[in-house]
Amino acid sequence: MTDILHILNSDSTHEIFKQTSITGDVVVWREMLCEGAVVKDVGSDPFWKERYSYFENELRVEKLEYYDKTIKEIIRLQDISNYKEVVLWFEYDLFCQVNLIALCTYLLKSYRKDIRYFLVCTGREKGENQLQSLADYSPNEYKVLYQNKTRISRNHLLFAQNAWEIYVEDDINTLKTFDFNQSKKFVYLQAAIDQHLLRFKDENGLNQIDYKILNLIKSGIYNENELIKELLLWQKEQTVYGFVNIQYNNYIKKLSDFILVENSRMKLNKKGKEIV
Repeated sequence: MTDILHILNSDSTHEIFKQTSITGDVVVWREMLCEGAVVKDVGSDPFWKERYSYFENELRVEKLEYYDKTIKEIIRLQDISNYKEVVLWFEYDLFCQVNLIALCTYLLKSYRKDIRYFLVCTGREKGENQLQSLADYSPNEYKVLYQNKTRISRNHLLFAQNAWEIYVEDDINTLKTFDFNQSKKFVYLQAAIDQHLLRFKDENGLNQIDYKILNLIKSGIYNENELIKELLLWQKEQTVYGFVNIQYNNYIKKLSDFILVENSRMKLNKKGKEIV
């Protein structure tokens, strides 16, 4: 064990990280808290119960697999007293920002004055037109990211906890009125929450993603794999969702009232055509 702990946002980031010369132990945060039911007390029994339910019922992930890959990893953060430095590696998008504020909330439970906390959060990069994810950097560039990490204090963690609790309340008016820009350490949080607001349902029971899916099908995208590919391209160019394939697959499944599937080809039914 070293005196540095790195908390990484994904396994893909870990693969790059392993190719660097950066020292320290690693914990991988394998959650997607922007989807499914959540509770304010991160890491509590009710919290895990809700997450078990979501992964098992929505994603068909067995409880044992979820425990081994996610819970066993995260509970390593219950006691970080042996470390002098904790570094959080996350990205600008909604997927990462929600995980980040939940992680900060969790770290507050074991907060220690003798530990220095840092944040590496990718996004805007000089000379790049698009926001950058951690996958856009080489192992050598990770060293630069680490050198430029931002120090975060207990007050910053408290702000993140406040933001997390507001997110969990899931009240559109509170989300609209709260200033997520209060802390300059979380520079991408407000944009992520603005994107999240577009996931609230309208009078038709649909949100931005639902309409995008229906319009893509209307435009002639009939194959589900092609549809997901177009959604990933759309999110990269026009949104900050940062979602993965399985999330969009779930969105498509929930639109069965508007879509017909014949010979593995999707098309809009009468209701779907009327909505679009």
